[in-house]
Amino acid sequence: MEHAEKITEILTHEKILTPSDDVAQMLLDAKHKHIDLEEEIAGKKGVKPEQIYQTVAEGFGVPYINLNSKTIDKSLIDLLPETIVQTHHIVIVERDANKQMLIVATRDPDDIQTLDFIQKRTGMELQVYYTDSASIAHIVGQYHKTLEEELQSVTAAPLALDSFTGITELNRIARDVPIVKVVDVLLNYALYQGASDIHIEPTENHVIIRYRIDGILMDVMKFPRILHQALIARIKVLANLKIDEHRLPQDGRFKITVDDKRIAFRVSIFPVYDGEKVVLRLLDESAKVLTFEQLGIQKERIAIVTANIRKPHGILLVTGPTGSGKTTTLYSVLNILNTPSVNISTVEDPIEYRIPRVNQAQISPKIGFSFAAGLRALLRQDPNIIMVGEIRDGETAEIAAHAAMTGHLVLSTLHTNDAIGAIPRLTEMGVPRYLVASTTNLIIAQRLVRKICEYCRFTVTMTRSLVKEMEEQLQLKNILETVTSVEHVEGETEMEEMNFYKGKGCAECGNRGYAGRIGIYEILEITDEIRKGILDQATPKELLNIAMQQGMMTMAQDGFLKAKQGLTTIEEILRVTKE
Repeated sequence: MEHAEKITEILTHEKILTPSDDVAQMLLDAKHKHIDLEEEIAGKKGVKPEQIYQTVAEGFGVPYINLNSKTIDKSLIDLLPETIVQTHHIVIVERDANKQMLIVATRDPDDIQTLDFIQKRTGMELQVYYTDSASIAHIVGQYHKTLEEELQSVTAAPLALDSFTGITELNRIARDVPIVKVVDVLLNYALYQGASDIHIEPTENHVIIRYRIDGILMDVMKFPRILHQALIARIKVLANLKIDEHRLPQDGRFKITVDDKRIAFRVSIFPVYDGEKVVLRLLDESAKVLTFEQLGIQKERIAIVTANIRKPHGILLVTGPTGSGKTTTLYSVLNILNTPSVNISTVEDPIEYRIPRVNQAQISPKIGFSFAAGLRALLRQDPNIIMVGEIRDGETAEIAAHAAMTGHLVLSTLHTNDAIGAIPRLTEMGVPRYLVASTTNLIIAQRLVRKICEYCRFTVTMTRSLVKEMEEQLQLKNILETVTSVEHVEGETEMEEMNFYKGKGCAECGNRGYAGRIGIYEILEITDEIRKGILDQATPKELLNIAMQQGMMTMAQDGFLKAKQGLTTIEEILRVTKE
């Protein structure tokens, strides 16, 4: 039950609200005024807001607390990151003398998940209070003040500007508590926001921090320019890079443990006009491998994928641009195939996640250990299943095809826009058509789209004629027919209007309207008809027609189905399927 619904239920039960009250309008007015619903109701009923807050708190079964004049101890601020406070509207107020109990104040006492998280993080029991948004904002202000104090102490420190004589000074600054605190905040923010990358970008007057969240970059912080060298020095120390090298790119890696999670940060430092830019890629090494359902593959397509990965030999390709989730899909396949009865070996660049009982190798072109060299060596390791991180050249492609022909199951990725495009790409690399036709089992093309936040999802209506017009403009085949057929299966009536969904934006999703991502897929099974088309030198368009006649669904069709099901928005599908 949503928070506003719970408040309405409690106040209706207590007869403060009546059936004649327009609660929906009160909620809109409260949002417009940026106040709590309780405060708006108190104004309409002519009572003190505190009376309403106390009634709601009793309905939740907890006491009410006003924190507007409360100053909390700095040690309590350190216990809970500001992102958790802002996202879940919860603060730690006090700690008992024996350090066995924490008093926490929240807008949602039913948020068991967050309360459990705090309990596990601190190792202490919780006494829960209900509070108001103004109280939460007051405590958040203290978070900002604490961070500002840390920043001021850093900016007051003398920073050595000479790259040759200042090594000792930079080393000292990189290990000082203030800059350590600032970098820790950056990393923790990124983790709790679910970022995949952190960008630290120098400009003439500032250092801009951006996070990539669900595939989209967004500004999150801006620091004074004087902090730039200290931030870079700290990250170089963590990644064991040369602290005095400012003119050449550097790559490194470091790991941290947060809440029993092992997080690896892949560091890339690149010299730009205003200094050194840093990009950190976050890799959760403790993340579980996803199932095909969790990836977003439709049930009827899962059967096709499963049947093809069970074949003893052949090639399975996953295609798409960088960051489209290809490696995650391959790891899901490996997880299914990973049994004691087979030998699985991989050559990757880089190894993103460790998989137990899989022999994973990291390529190193500098010493001649390329994908082709690694694949050739793996064939002498008695493998059953081989994963090649990416087919980048003709040599790798041809070795992979020959390996598949001689009894190995080969998994790999290609950079092509769609599934059909992988076939001409292989032939352009020099793989003979007969090898492509005879060894390729399955090609999966994919993109990642942002999922609508389930807490603020609402319905939008589009006419069928508008969907049809969109289909024609984008040259997307059979989308309306595909959606209609699914409606028919689900028992919906034929209507002129079609319901789709969007996210309003709320505290749970950081006002983005989206939370998390899901894949959209194009799954091409190489059937006898497709093989004949390849051997007959059919064009990609002709191959696509054959595949669609056999029931293949394009990424756009899969995406529109997911939009119709309320998983994502039409805007997201259009964004990621634009060629």
